Amino acid sequence: MLMFGVNPVSTTSVTPRRRWVGRCLAACGILFLAGGTTDAAEAPWERLTSGIQVSWWNPGDACPQVPPLLMLQIDPERFRFSIYHFRDEGLPTPLSIPEWQQRTDAYVLFNAGLFREDYSYLGWLFKEGRSLGGKKHHSWQGLFAAEPTDGSLKKARVLDLAFDMVGEGLPPYREAAQSLMLLDRTGKLRVRDSGKRAYQTVVAEDHQGAILLIKTAEIVTLHQLADCLHRTMPSIHQAMAMDGGSSSDVIASPDLLHAVTPAGNQAPWRSLLAGTSSLHIPLPAVIGVSPRTGPHHMTAPTTVAPRHNP
Repeated sequence: MLMFGVNPVSTTSVTPRRRWVGRCLAACGILFLAGGTTDAAEAPWERLTSGIQVSWWNPGDACPQVPPLLMLQIDPERFRFSIYHFRDEGLPTPLSIPEWQQRTDAYVLFNAGLFREDYSYLGWLFKEGRSLGGKKHHSWQGLFAAEPTDGSLKKARVLDLAFDMVGEGLPPYREAAQSLMLLDRTGKLRVRDSGKRAYQTVVAEDHQGAILLIKTAEIVTLHQLADCLHRTMPSIHQAMAMDGGSSSDVIASPDLLHAVTPAGNQAPWRSLLAGTSSLHIPLPAVIGVSPRTGPHHMTAPTTVAPRHNP
């Protein structure tokens, strides 16, 4: 397990496991500068396929301590989310994310939350309505939940257990992974600034109901990242942080990437999604994104200059 390098607000401590960190990620990209030089309509969202868009966003002067961000916007009406854990798959050891992609054939895969030395998950982890062994963590308030048992519910959510009441048993979703709450619906940052920096993976829900997957290209504190997202992306409803450091990882299927005509400005996000720009450690649990049937239209989220309080 690798802690995020920051303590959650009102949480208990967990002794982290030290891991090697080795990554070499591209840090170039299109600069978005504050002060009016970046209009929301100019955000370079590019369609990967119907229901998935990608952007490589450098906050620049808006958030000078935050590195470029890979962002994927995923429409839950078109895509389903699935939890995978190596023991549930009958595997003797965890897989790297390229190996997970080959096994699952998911369009997109990203790392789940934290785990112990023995690779057991810290917090709730459900697949197809079955608990994969993790008990509810009473301090970590973020819950990524998908594939509801009630058809009236949204197909994927970022739930805040401090507001969204979920009992001690099965949440009303077939797929769920608990982790650290980052930014809530009131705009409150739910992490303290420890000054510790790491690669980060964030899952957010926007006000349109889209799921945003955010991966940092370089190391940053969770507090700095949360503050930047709060000030520059008001379209975010709330966000949670998955495991960070060397566990922070994302990959897209070769078929998905091959369907997009290569262009010069794609180099940073394409290499990151292809899994060629970083080293990959074994991950005990990942979350996969795969297509479902049924058309649905959703516009790209907006990125704006920072808001200034009067």
